[in-house]
Amino acid sequence: MIGWLGAEEQAVDVAEAVKQIERAYERGRFQTMLDELPDRALAFGLRVLAALLLFFIGRKIIRMIVKVTERSMEKAGAEITVRKFVKYLVRAVGYILLILLILSVAGVQPTAFATVASSVTVALGLALQGSLGNFAGGLLIMLIRPFKVGDYIVEDTHKNEGTVRKIGLVYTELVTMDNRVIVVPNGNLANSSMTNVTAQEKRQLDLKVGISYESDLKEAKELLLGLVEAHPMVIIEDDHFVYVSELGDSAVMLGLRCWVTTSEYWKCRWDLTEQIKLTFDEKGISIPYGQLDVHIVGRES
Repeated sequence: MIGWLGAEEQAVDVAEAVKQIERAYERGRFQTMLDELPDRALAFGLRVLAALLLFFIGRKIIRMIVKVTERSMEKAGAEITVRKFVKYLVRAVGYILLILLILSVAGVQPTAFATVASSVTVALGLALQGSLGNFAGGLLIMLIRPFKVGDYIVEDTHKNEGTVRKIGLVYTELVTMDNRVIVVPNGNLANSSMTNVTAQEKRQLDLKVGISYESDLKEAKELLLGLVEAHPMVIIEDDHFVYVSELGDSAVMLGLRCWVTTSEYWKCRWDLTEQIKLTFDEKGISIPYGQLDVHIVGRES
């Protein structure tokens, strides 16, 4: 019995000794931490100071690069929409690189940041598929430049048309002739056919008018040709002629072709159409129109 008690006391003494050793080790670690604290604080402060200094220097460099890029594109004659996009793109890329550099100096592992960024990018890509498609369409429009601000375009798919007021990264704004604003997604404009009406400096004006078979064909052609050559908006130096288009059921169809400046196309078309009607009426040239003759046959009682 006495031997058993002695063994138990020895076990307690050993456990107590182990605890004392652990406490001494913890005190040593704490003391070591206290001893290393000034050095760690100094190193952290230096990192923060270096990060702040790097941020201010990097921001000035980014601003300088953005200004140089903007001036270069302005001298090259790039459109204002393209200049704005490139300006924002250069600024965004510059700040992303600056943040990664600051995180590296501060001791943050770039791989962890890249992992989080890639996860966020995938999530946003899935949520904004349509908008990203329109964004890609906006980039294509700015690079290929099928139209510019001030052009009159027609979207062939949905028949939206108007003068381009603004080319954004996601949408393009059109102003119609009656001053309505149409917002067209850039994805539609980039992935389908589109007509740029005002891309060229001049347009061919093509008019057709019918005269009766009883009217003088040669006189009608001479009258039309005289109207074309006398009109101030017609470009006389370019080809212009009058021709017989077809022999219809109730009229001889005459065609008139000439060239006008794009800005005066509709005004010239409307004016020539009016002059043709007034001149034909004055010269006795008949313009036939559809009519129905009804014959009533009486029945004798």
